[in-house]
Amino acid sequence: MATPMMMHALDACDSALFNEVMGEVFEHASWVAQAVVGQRPFKTAQALHEAMLAQVRALPEHDLVGLLAGHPELGGADARLGKMTAESVREQGALALNVLTAAAAQRWEALNAAYRAKFGFPFILCVSRHTRDSVLRVFEKRLLNDRPTELTHALAEIGFITRLRLAARISDHGLTRLTGALSTHVLDTSRGCAAAGVRLTLHELSGDQTQDRLLVEAITDVRGRTLKPLLSGAPLRMGAYQLRFHVGDYFRSSGVALGDWPFLEVVPVLFNVSDPEGDYHVPLTVTPWSYSTYRGQ
Repeated sequence: MATPMMMHALDACDSALFNEVMGEVFEHASWVAQAVVGQRPFKTAQALHEAMLAQVRALPEHDLVGLLAGHPELGGADARLGKMTAESVREQGALALNVLTAAAAQRWEALNAAYRAKFGFPFILCVSRHTRDSVLRVFEKRLLNDRPTELTHALAEIGFITRLRLAARISDHGLTRLTGALSTHVLDTSRGCAAAGVRLTLHELSGDQTQDRLLVEAITDVRGRTLKPLLSGAPLRMGAYQLRFHVGDYFRSSGVALGDWPFLEVVPVLFNVSDPEGDYHVPLTVTPWSYSTYRGQ
């Protein structure tokens, strides 16, 4: 991908450079960038994105389906063989859709075949906003829709995909609600203070619990917080997560819990993310004998 440019430079550069920078925002559809280059200056990334989307939304259905057909299937053969744009490789690779087991690949192939047979174009989803379990859930749900509904969904998802890609190309894009954040803090209510030195881990959960994935490991500071958000800088992925707070070690080290067998050893908090661009704060209030949690600010 080309080096990100300032918006004013993108407005002022020659057409060839504009097309080089923006050409692959829409998958295998460099004509979209070429169609809007004469509309400059846009002044904002939002205006540029809206102009590009307007070109796609104005397409007759036959041509729109042709554009959709340029997108690779999720977890399909092209993903495993690397026959995609660099950004699709990165987006699908983040969910390991390019290294599926034989059984998993068979499931994805069956879903892709059923979807294409029913609608005539590949299933399109902004996978940067989903866990693998979430993708599969949405995939199966959308298979029940009719074709006009799926065309609408596909356009909406292309909007999410291209907005992220466009933001990566413009250093001062100014776009809002591109990313989410997840944070936590721990309060020791038995002593009325922040709990410093609590080890915690964040896991992404899978539906069959065979592929739970450790995402982050951290230790709380003197404020009972981690030095930085557990997740930030990208959309949070819709799906199920679990925070595991290792409070047994904390209470032993503070002298509150004596012996090798404190009542609470690890406190698990299982929660779901449904808003990829939202801010999630999942705190823990804890004593050696009880705990509570909530979604905070």
